[in-house]
Amino acid sequence: MSEHTTDPATETFVAHRNLLFTVAYEMLGSAADAEDVLQETWLRWVEVDLGQVRDRRAYLVRITTRQALNRLRAMSRRREAYVGPWLPEPLLTAPDVAEDVELSESLSMALMCVLETLSPTERAVFVLREVFDVDYEEIAAAVEKSPEAVRQIAHRARRHVDARRPRRAASAGETRAAVESFRRALETGDLQGLLDVLAPDVVLVSDGGGVKQAAPRPIVSADKVARFIRGGIAKFTVTLTGESTQVNGSPALLLRVNGEIDGVLAVRVEDGRITGLYYVRNPEKLTRVAAETPLTLRSAPTTE
Repeated sequence: MSEHTTDPATETFVAHRNLLFTVAYEMLGSAADAEDVLQETWLRWVEVDLGQVRDRRAYLVRITTRQALNRLRAMSRRREAYVGPWLPEPLLTAPDVAEDVELSESLSMALMCVLETLSPTERAVFVLREVFDVDYEEIAAAVEKSPEAVRQIAHRARRHVDARRPRRAASAGETRAAVESFRRALETGDLQGLLDVLAPDVVLVSDGGGVKQAAPRPIVSADKVARFIRGGIAKFTVTLTGESTQVNGSPALLLRVNGEIDGVLAVRVEDGRITGLYYVRNPEKLTRVAAETPLTLRSAPTTE
């Protein structure tokens, strides 16, 4: 055997790793917690008798889902003590993620925030069924429910999400144009420019995690949001610049204050105007904006 030969368990895990990370991240909204789930999955996987496993990908997804569910239940208690609004951890993503419409929509900050309103089991079922197209029997095994119960949970979760998700997903081009208009207005302090690109009922949610200053609750309406932004810049007499980037599969801005990274601004765009602004300032959530995180709905080929 060559010294470079990889054992079957490792080869299989590596081939599916990006998929498993994506499953865990979509369930948790946290890259750090998703990495912990992958570590837990690996520790369980190496104890498995591969000769007894019919579908290795499905088995790994099942382990990952169970570990993510355990962590999600613990996180829900942890988030009750979180200071201010909680937003998912933004990830710098490669252009190919944006080209995958299904993946980019499922990763959008807008949808990820909607998923936060589901129960842990509803979120797991929704993600596995609607995003990764896992069959009901396999989901049932992962969440330890009957297939019929999973169908009912999936229907309930889908109805809940559909009532709250954007009416029409904007194209990458529409989003990019809106983000660029917002960036110009932001850098020049153009109040009318901000009002022009913001929808009348726009909502701004900012997450400072108690470490950085942020609005304690969502701000609603174009006028209030624009004045909040203008007031914040004027109050601290800072130089604010925006760098176009790709976050969670969609155009976004990396904002800098006096040259230092201050946060990531993701947006929801409908009918050419911004209806949602998601500003993550918590430093603990900005560790994944310097290098791309590989995300996928599919696995790499294996020799299994």
